[in-house]
Amino acid sequence: MKKAALKVVMASVIVFPLIAGGILPAAGKDNQSSMALAESRIKVENGMTQPIFSLDDAIVERVFVETATDSDGDGKLDRIRADIIRPKETEEGLKVPVIYEMSPYRSGIKGVPVYDVDTELNSVPKKGKSKGEKGNPQANLPGYYDDYFVPRGYAVVLAESVGTGLSDGCPTTGDEHEILGTRAVIDWLNGRTKAFNAEGQEIQADWSTGNVGMTGVSYNGTLPNAVAATGVEGLKTIVPVAAISSWYDYYRSNGAVIAPGGYQGEDADNMAEAILTRQNPEACSNVIKGLTEGQDRETGDYNEFWSKRDYTKDADQVKASVFIVHGLNDWNVKTKHFSDWWQALGENDVPRKMWLHQGGHSSPYSFRRDVWLPTLNKWFDYWLYDIKNNVMDEPMVDIQREDKTWQTEANWPAKGTSDAKLHFKPASAGGGSLELHPVPNKNKENQHFVDDATIKAEELALNPDSSLPHRLVYLTPPLENDIRMSGTPEIQIRASIDRKTANLTALLVKYGEGKPEIVTRGWMDPQNLHSENRSSGLTPDREYTFTWDMQPDDYVFKKGDRMGVVVLSSDYNYTIRPGAGTKITIDPERSHIMLPVQGGVKAFK
Repeated sequence: MKKAALKVVMASVIVFPLIAGGILPAAGKDNQSSMALAESRIKVENGMTQPIFSLDDAIVERVFVETATDSDGDGKLDRIRADIIRPKETEEGLKVPVIYEMSPYRSGIKGVPVYDVDTELNSVPKKGKSKGEKGNPQANLPGYYDDYFVPRGYAVVLAESVGTGLSDGCPTTGDEHEILGTRAVIDWLNGRTKAFNAEGQEIQADWSTGNVGMTGVSYNGTLPNAVAATGVEGLKTIVPVAAISSWYDYYRSNGAVIAPGGYQGEDADNMAEAILTRQNPEACSNVIKGLTEGQDRETGDYNEFWSKRDYTKDADQVKASVFIVHGLNDWNVKTKHFSDWWQALGENDVPRKMWLHQGGHSSPYSFRRDVWLPTLNKWFDYWLYDIKNNVMDEPMVDIQREDKTWQTEANWPAKGTSDAKLHFKPASAGGGSLELHPVPNKNKENQHFVDDATIKAEELALNPDSSLPHRLVYLTPPLENDIRMSGTPEIQIRASIDRKTANLTALLVKYGEGKPEIVTRGWMDPQNLHSENRSSGLTPDREYTFTWDMQPDDYVFKKGDRMGVVVLSSDYNYTIRPGAGTKITIDPERSHIMLPVQGGVKAFK
């Protein structure tokens, strides 16, 4: 059933011919300046296009777009299926921009085996070597793109990624094959490649202005990031929601093999297997084998395989504007994805906007629809129709606070944020403390804990004032003021391990009324103490300095709360789970956490 179009309060009305405002025919196509085109108009109120075109009469068609890749190696260029819905006036000379979503999920997801994580960790030889230079996501969004945007003068294209459904090729979990498959639709809409109907007749996109905006949630939002990083002409804007910016950070962290939240044992190869829904899937067996080899689950190092799936390193190629939406409690596509992408885009002066919300792996269509749809409307109008509304004059960042209210920011992390170093101080019994100044360890007494991967982190975060054998805790006194953390915490410990390797995990916990709340967490393979690119063999019982980042966050600790750092080894829901018994000994005098907080150190005084 079609949903009713959003009602907009009447205000001053401007009517634009569809060839006005810088909207030009796609490159390489004739300008069909017919009477029908001159008479076809969009209606704009309050800087937004209005629903004046009939959705019931819209044209629906399916094409198969020729790509520039042969991902299955059969000697033929892959073709990908794309379904199109556009106003009927496009048959009479009307040219419209396109809202485009590519998805690997349109033909479903198969149940496939994943890796056993109840296994021992891999230790590398003492001398490591360089491995090169530096999810299951939710199902598709409810179908509102066509309902909402076709009546406003847009075409909507919903395509099917390589190796899935009716598309050719093989899934490759985010590398150049999937990127070229996704990019091909934009090339076709701009006259640079061919498309065919089911009968093999060539089909032209002569109704397209060539201006394209991509959007989607999770994997569907990741592909816009990937394609934007190629700098393809015609892609004017992307709206990635809960999207990956580097596949390494989806399946790894600081050299450690890490699961997407809720999907222990998943990796790049079985992700591709799960979406391999094309006919004759056995044609992709060698491709899947190549993914298994390339992902290097043994060391967890960042290598050439992951570099090809890291879009942040190519942010200097992005020509499209970017509107990021991400949940601060998304443990599937973790917060590092939006944070690193946001920073890389800013460093390259990419026009950008961001919403950060308190939800998890979700879209604002489900929780802030009344604001989301008009904002998205204005955003696409500005970038695809060149309508001069106020969307780029609004504050750059909308952020939802813990009480579910929204506030705006000029940028992110929050203005006035700087690092505060909190040093570990041991206690004779129970939890230690976090201090603004290093505390000399007069007796040079180290502390230790013993790994037990069967105990969940949530359990280890309980009872911070008690001594437990499988974790160490360090706490602030009750806070005298609210303190806002905004950015990426970093932990550093001086420690030894009684075996060749282990997991290292840190939790940042809010202790106050009710149950403890894990605000953020982070992981490391201690063999990557020098770089995520290279594992180095460790000597048991030798002290090293281990430094790793936690997941970025924006969180307000309230007056009276206590901040707590919990250090443990294996994290049941995220890391490999080796047998119990590994002993980790730390020197608290040479260990600390760095917290990005508004006001820096002064916030604690």
